[in-house]
Amino acid sequence: MAGMTLPALPEESFRRVLCVVAHPDDMEYGTSAAVARWTARGIEVGYLLLTRGEAGMPNPPEETARLRVAEQRAACDAVGVAHLTVLEHPDGVLVHGLDLRRDICREIRRFKPDVVFGSAFEVETPYGFDQADHRAAGLATLDAIRDAGNRWVFPEQVDDEGLEPHSARWYLTSGMTDATHGVDVTGEPLRRGVASLEAHAAYLAALPDHPAPAEFIPQFAAMSGKAMGVEHAVLFRAHDLQAPPEI
Repeated sequence: MAGMTLPALPEESFRRVLCVVAHPDDMEYGTSAAVARWTARGIEVGYLLLTRGEAGMPNPPEETARLRVAEQRAACDAVGVAHLTVLEHPDGVLVHGLDLRRDICREIRRFKPDVVFGSAFEVETPYGFDQADHRAAGLATLDAIRDAGNRWVFPEQVDDEGLEPHSARWYLTSGMTDATHGVDVTGEPLRRGVASLEAHAAYLAALPDHPAPAEFIPQFAAMSGKAMGVEHAVLFRAHDLQAPPEI
């Protein structure tokens, strides 16, 4: 892409976006600024958290879980997300397998998104080795997108729970490397994105030497903005799952 400007995501066609991540706060390290733009444009956005993040602080796990879910609700409020589902898979030891795929599939069939955002699942990232829960969540999300469209996979959800098979059109992951598209978050979306990370106040206070969100989130967004030719952006790798095959 050297010398080329990344195109904007075709968000004018988006109606409903489901974001699937492992922990409270995973959405808030940049991506939530794009969410703020989408909700302001009338796009419905739902979050599915696979754990309550109970292993992420020195407090007792149950206390941490309650605190982090409450902070996540505040973070959702900052960017206009009303639909928050939090599962109770164990934090820190998330397992990619049928249980995880089944739960993500259920939420896809319930929420009926045309866009699913999931974690990347590379072992190595520009910031070091990725955390195991992120990798498990990302791979299970990718598999669950296909599962959700096949009525013979987890058929009890169709037969017993009254959920219909559903096929999302777009699959997005973070565009830290090999981005294909961007979202211009200059101005209000970026401000709300910063506020969403600031909502995790107790969690951030428990992390030694964590930089202030108002300092580093705009820095990263400015770097990403260069790829789009705008002041601040969030980058994605986008896959059109219903595009005709390239000949």
